[in-house]
Amino acid sequence: MLDKTDFAIIEELTANGRITMKELGAKVHMTAQAVRLRVEKLEDAGIILGYAAITDPAKLGRPVQAYINIYTKSTNHAPMLSFLEDHQKYIERKHKISGEGCYLVELRFPSNAELNTFLDLLNEYANYKLSLVIG
Repeated sequence: MLDKTDFAIIEELTANGRITMKELGAKVHMTAQAVRLRVEKLEDAGIILGYAAITDPAKLGRPVQAYINIYTKSTNHAPMLSFLEDHQKYIERKHKISGEGCYLVELRFPSNAELNTFLDLLNEYANYKLSLVIG
């Protein structure tokens, strides 16, 4: 069971995954050694899954962000899922959902032209509803 110190550690690591154990310990009022043991315990329990660099997609050449609700044309989703797997370079997140649509996919593209090509190809496997991020 997590206590308030565990939640404080998680909050600090979420804000800055590169914080030193000494700095983290000072923020949660523990020694570096004690906080390191807590962090290891959280990692071993699968609560902390990893650490990541947060990047600027526009500076990486992928400024066009889109969300697509996918409506499969048949109960056999394998061809559409295979298509998405073949285009993994565009996919940020993919969720199987209930309600509006079958899948909700967040994507990034270098241009609207490349997004349009992707949508033309996707339409062979599924219908979709597109939402572009404008800000």
